[in-house]
Amino acid sequence: MPFYKRVQYNSPIVLSYALLSLLVLGLNHMTLGASNSLLFSIHRSALTDPLLYFRLFGHVLGHANLAHYFSNMVLILLVGPMLEEKYGSKCIVIMMLVTAIITGLLFLAVTGPERALLGGSGLVFMFILLSSFTNLQKGRIPLTLVLVFIIFIGQELVTGATTQTNISHLTHIIGGVCGAVFGYIFNKKVLTPKG
Repeated sequence: MPFYKRVQYNSPIVLSYALLSLLVLGLNHMTLGASNSLLFSIHRSALTDPLLYFRLFGHVLGHANLAHYFSNMVLILLVGPMLEEKYGSKCIVIMMLVTAIITGLLFLAVTGPERALLGGSGLVFMFILLSSFTNLQKGRIPLTLVLVFIIFIGQELVTGATTQTNISHLTHIIGGVCGAVFGYIFNKKVLTPKG
């Protein structure tokens, strides 16, 4: 059997997200940044602007450059397929869309009009925290979940409070919180001890 027939599109949502993001990056390059500014980054605009509502989802597809794209996709492609297999494609797409909306809305609520947000790092942090719930046992909280929460969210709190960068640490924190909430909701039966 030829190699190309053995390759399986094993994680349709995660792989489609990675491919769509790559196409958006190429489009942004061809338009000299205009497509990211118009469609694939969230920034303050009038509530009557119909593109604002698209940007609430679209900002997770935009990336500033290849390095930004690769840094997000390495983790998404590493963790995402396992999560899509555990929770199903429908749940993963819902989690991704909800995380995109929440991170976009909170970014708009706390930042000034001169700032914009783009990239999938909120999704990365959502996946990282959600992955900590994969091996739950009834009535027990895995130490890995506690450590991942402390390390990833703690690092973002410290870095966000002590340094000035173009990285939205708030988006990372909110994405992580979304992952923890989704993990709790979808694993509630396992987390709740009997009695």
